[in-house]
Amino acid sequence: MLRGVSLLTGRSHRTPIWLPLLVFAVLLAADQLLKAWALSNLTPGQSPVVAVPGLLEWVLVFNTGAAWSMLSGSAAPLALGRLLVGLGIVAYILWRPQPRFMTVVLSMIAAGAVGNAIDGLRLGRVTDMIHAPPLSAVTKAIGQGGFPIFNIADSCVVVGTILLVIGTFIADRPRRTL
Repeated sequence: MLRGVSLLTGRSHRTPIWLPLLVFAVLLAADQLLKAWALSNLTPGQSPVVAVPGLLEWVLVFNTGAAWSMLSGSAAPLALGRLLVGLGIVAYILWRPQPRFMTVVLSMIAAGAVGNAIDGLRLGRVTDMIHAPPLSAVTKAIGQGGFPIFNIADSCVVVGTILLVIGTFIADRPRRTL
């Protein structure tokens, strides 16, 4: 509860119609610009290019499936599904305005879905380039190999989903009355 209004259900402040479109457009543009940069400046199989020592590296790889290369070779059907989900979420938040928190979270997820859909439809594969050595250290420590190389769209979907779950738990907490 935030100032007497639930993060997920409160309606005391109407979310402006431009907010979901702005969040969606900015994140989608960032994803597509970074992918274009990676395609122009990186080569598949090349050694990682250190961006932030110990934290972030650039490594160009392609994925024709979903997370962790599941459903490899299914780029077109996955792209169509991602596109429908992403545009469906945008339509939903425009048709049924949500509180600001929900609007931002759903816009993040939609931008991620559409960002990877564009790659799948245009290239037949998703362009990934972000490698985080600390995440790989964790997954290797639990016996799962290196953490997958990812992109901004993937991050939008994952972070948006985590925030959605956290927001749901916060919204479902029992409310104390004063």
